[in-house]
Amino acid sequence: MATKQQPVPFRGGGFAPVSRPWMGFVVFFVLIAFLEAGTRIGFISALTIPKPSDVFNTFVELYSSGLLWTHLMPSLTRFVIGAAIGTVLGVSLGIAIGLFSYVRAGLVPLVAALFPVPKIALLPLFVIWFGIDEASKYALIAFGTFTPMVVATYGAVDNVDRGLIRMGQSFNLAWFSIVRKIVLPGAMAGILSGLRIALAIAIILLVAAEMLGAEYGIGAYILQAGSLYDLERLFTGVAILSILGVLVNSAIGLIEKRVLRWRM
Repeated sequence: MATKQQPVPFRGGGFAPVSRPWMGFVVFFVLIAFLEAGTRIGFISALTIPKPSDVFNTFVELYSSGLLWTHLMPSLTRFVIGAAIGTVLGVSLGIAIGLFSYVRAGLVPLVAALFPVPKIALLPLFVIWFGIDEASKYALIAFGTFTPMVVATYGAVDNVDRGLIRMGQSFNLAWFSIVRKIVLPGAMAGILSGLRIALAIAIILLVAAEMLGAEYGIGAYILQAGSLYDLERLFTGVAILSILGVLVNSAIGLIEKRVLRWRM
């Protein structure tokens, strides 16, 4: 008698990412509920953390008055332009370092010297070089995005399986075809991981740049609120930056699902 074949379960299932987006909402809800209860009961001082409900009401007032877009649009413009410049230059140079030994020998020490430099400390220097207007803000955000993208990109290129490259060579693939079909797809996961870190750094530098010589922007809004000790407005600005970070992270996640479908 023929025995009925049973499918063998995939043993690597524990390592496969499972999407549970509701968990993030639960964590946020519990944290906000804890802060709201703590500030109302009194074991959290209102002088240190305002009620989340008051922060929400301040956000609604900011939106209703139209000042939300007055501050948000300049920040988004600076963020997008600066991060785009830094990302494009960083990925390009990182790929060149990963592929060409002379470029690696010449530029890796320079990148290693620039990477640990605190970017916020360079803001006065960028103001001297580019002026106090938008150019210095673009330059600071671009530089802060550039260095982590270089490191992440050439590290990702280095980690591409050399067996796949040798296989492509054995099939007489051209150098450009190996780079396009093997190296870049294999390095894309590391590049996108570096992009998450670089864009988070860009948001931090955006706030720092807007606190110096900017009339409008989320950083300027937070600075004004802090100087008046208006905690509701200050935490509203922080919440807006947090929402921006979540949206950026979600967008990169969607790109990963699209670009890295071959890993599934």
